[in-house]
Formats: sequence, C-alpha cells, structure tokens
Amino acid sequence: MIIPLLVGYAADLLLGDPRGWPHPVRFFGWCIAKGERFLNRGRFRLMKGILLTVVLVGSVYGVGLFVDGFLGRVWMPGAYVFDSVSVFFALANRTLLSEGQAVFDALNGEGLESGRRRLSWIVGRDTGKLSAAQIRLAVLESMSENLSDGVVAPLLFYAIGGVPAMLAYKMVNTLDSMIGYKREPFRLFGCFAARLDDVANFIPARVTGLLMVLVTGSWRGLIYIFRYGHAHSSPNSGYPESALAGIMHCRFGGPNSYSGVPVVKPHIGVREREIGHREFAFVRYINHAVTLVTVAGIILLDIFAL
Repeated sequence: MIIPLLVGYAADLLLGDPRGWPHPVRFFGWCIAKGERFLNRGRFRLMKGILLTVVLVGSVYGVGLFVDGFLGRVWMPGAYVFDSVSVFFALANRTLLSEGQAVFDALNGEGLESGRRRLSWIVGRDTGKLSAAQIRLAVLESMSENLSDGVVAPLLFYAIGGVPAMLAYKMVNTLDSMIGYKREPFRLFGCFAARLDDVANFIPARVTGLLMVLVTGSWRGLIYIFRYGHAHSSPNSGYPESALAGIMHCRFGGPNSYSGVPVVKPHIGVREREIGHREFAFVRYINHAVTLVTVAGIILLDIFAL
C-alpha cells in the first residue's frame, strides 16, 4: 500500500491531470451519461436512480477488486503499477491548485471578464456579474471544498479499502456532480447518489477542516469549524469552508445565482474583506500541507499495522 501511495502522490505533484490523457473519471462520466439518458424518464425515477448508482459503484469496486487481486497473484509488479496509476488518477490536488491560480492570474492580468470566464470552468454558480472580490472568494470556497472530496476523501478511502474503495468513492463523487441536483430532471433520479455522496464525505470533510487548522495553527479556523461548519446547505462542505474562512479571516457564502435561479447561502464568517492576488500562495501551502500530512498519516498507520 505504501509504494503505490508514494508513487501516485509524487505523480500528481509532478503531472497533475494533463489535458488529453485518458482518465477513468471521464469514463465514469460517460457511463453515467449513458445510464441517465436511458433511465431518467417515465415512472419510478427514484428507483431507477438507485439502480444506476448501485450498479455503477458496485461494478467499479468489483472490477478494482478483481484486477488488484488477479495481478497480485500472477504478477506483483503489475499490481503495483495498477495501484500507483489509480492513486495518481484519483488525486486532483495539482490540477485543483492550477485551476484556482489560473483564475487569480486571469483576473489580475487580463481583467474582470477574463476572471469571470475562467472561474466558470470550476464553479457551478453564475459568474457573469461577479466582482473581483467575489471571484477570489469563490475560488477559495472551491479550493477548500475540493481539497476534501478531490484529495483527502480518496486518500482516506484508499487507507480503508485500497484501490477498489478509492475508485468506488470516485464513482460516487462523479455521480453526485452529474446527477445529484435538487432540480428537474434530477430531483428524484439523482437523490440517492447525492445522499450517498453525503455519507461518503461525512468524515473526510471534517478531517479536512481539522487538518487545515493543524497545518496553519489557526485557532480562529477551529472556532469557525464549530461555529459555522453546520451552517452550510451541504452537510459536509461547510467544514473545510469554515476552516478556510477562519484561517483567512474572511467571509464566505451569501447570495449567488445558479442557472439564473437566486440562491441565498448562510454567511460563513463575519469579516468582509477583499482577498489579495498574492494570498493564493498561502492557500496553495494549505493544500499541499494537508495532502502531505494525510499521506504521511496513512503511511504511519500502515507501518504500525504491520
């Protein structure tokens, strides 16, 4: 477990997610889109959504278990390669940071419209009327939330159940991102996938928030976790977001628009301030430090388990 973890972690640090490379999450998305188009119609949409989710998550876990076990029996180097590549594809920290930095750079170097356009690549909210301050806050919110479900959660599932559990989690997360909406035509069809994602991220989100506080030594971040973590509309996103709001001493949340529909989210934090361009460097440190601590913790647990 240790060698694939280190190789996959190092590969993500060096390569991120190169554009044009094949990626299992893209295949997951293709399967979900095909299933949604075939099943999300007519009656019994809730049951059909449950069926699609169970079949896809179970299939990914089963295939991962079979390949891992088969290679472990017949060709151990192949098992190490499979596991290392899987960890590499499951982690998204370098890509996450690159996309966030790109928004800050576009806003700083090319102006407001460029920043809005680049932000639309990584968030679901409408960006056409956001100010520069709102754009930077949106990036920070996205960085904190995705640190949990794009980095810490896959690593924790790897620690619990190896590559099969980690890949199954990525399928759950992809299902939620594609069909886990409270609006039509997904309200019933994607309900189970959304609730399963909430369960899967319950512990990782809280662990992420605490690790963010740990690597920064921010007492305010810890206070914000307990004060605002439960205030978010999501049962999980509020914990890493509140930690970062406390660490950065800023305020997240408030009114936004999604596909033209106004949505008012509770505020996380009390201090309204504009985030500076260079402050993204501190966010980058937090992400890298949390990832490193998580990887080191898994290695130590694995060593002591031996």
